[in-house]
Parts: sequence; C-alpha cells; structure tokens
Amino acid sequence: MPGRDHARLADKAFETTIALHERMRGNLGSALLAAETISEALTAGKKLLVFGNGGSASDAQHMSAELVGRFQRERAAMAAIALTTDTSILTSIANDYSFKQVFARQVEALGQPGDVAFGISTSGESPNVVCALQAARARGLKTIALTGRDGGEVGRAADFHVNVPDQSTARVQEVHRTLIHVMCEIIEDAV
Repeated sequence: MPGRDHARLADKAFETTIALHERMRGNLGSALLAAETISEALTAGKKLLVFGNGGSASDAQHMSAELVGRFQRERAAMAAIALTTDTSILTSIANDYSFKQVFARQVEALGQPGDVAFGISTSGESPNVVCALQAARARGLKTIALTGRDGGEVGRAADFHVNVPDQSTARVQEVHRTLIHVMCEIIEDAV
C-alpha cells in the first residue's frame, strides 16, 4: 500500500520481541521453578493439566504435545493433558454451567493431589483460568500461571507465577512460546 513502510513495521516487531526476550532471559527464576515443579510431579507419576483461551489454548495444546510425544529426544511419554481440546466437554460445561467453569470442572474431574495445573493468560484476567487455578488449589494441585501484562488475577491465583510484563498480546505470546520450549527442555532433561 502507498505510504506504508512494511519493512520498518517488520523490523520494529523483531526489535521489540528480541528486547522482551532479552528482558525475560535475565529473569528466569520463576520459569525455572515452574519447570522443576512440573518435572518433579511427572517423575512421581503425577500429571500436568494445561489450559488457556485463544492463542493460550494453542500454547496449552503445544506444551502437552511436546511432553506426551517428545520435545527433542526419545524418552518415555509424560502425562500432560490440554483441557482445551474436547469440544463436547467445553460446550456442555459452558452451556450447563458457564464459560467460567470450562476448565475448573475438568480440573475437578481429572486433578489429583500432587498434579500440576498450568494456566496461561496473556491478559492475566481470564476468569475461567482463575476459576480453574482456584479449583486446583482446593484439590491439592500445585498451580502455575504463565501471564502477560502485570499478571492480574491469574498470577495471584497461582503458587508459581511466570510473568512476561508487556502490554502487547503478540509479543507476550511470542515469549510464552519460548518459555514453554525452555520449560519442556528442562522437563525432558530431568527424566
């Protein structure tokens, strides 16, 4: 289009995502603790329940796939379930209860003490992720939040909070994917 400098837009996107990656690289403490918590649970025969909305739903599915299948090396399958994939469950809970309950109800059905509930929210304000983390805590699960912005209610609802402090959903999601890969690498290394 006339008047637009697409190369400049692309360069700015790379510049801001690299800067955010660098900022997170210097602040990995909570991500490392989260990965170690998941590793310990999976090694003990427990499971990981992962959930989020939209792009975070696809990140939940991606993380589960890396652990059930493999990330970078051959090893035994790990028990990880994305609570975002069964449309019959999601729509029946949303219809019969409310959308706020779509993950919490699954945590109640599947979660056992010692399992890990991992909620992802770029805004930090997803009511259904908050409800699921609260349900998980009540059942004795360890809870992890992966958030953006200031972490919001989602971050406050978790035992471990991994926050990517930025307002851009796109940039936060890019760093979330990198953090998920880093966590998967640590988890895979531990087994």
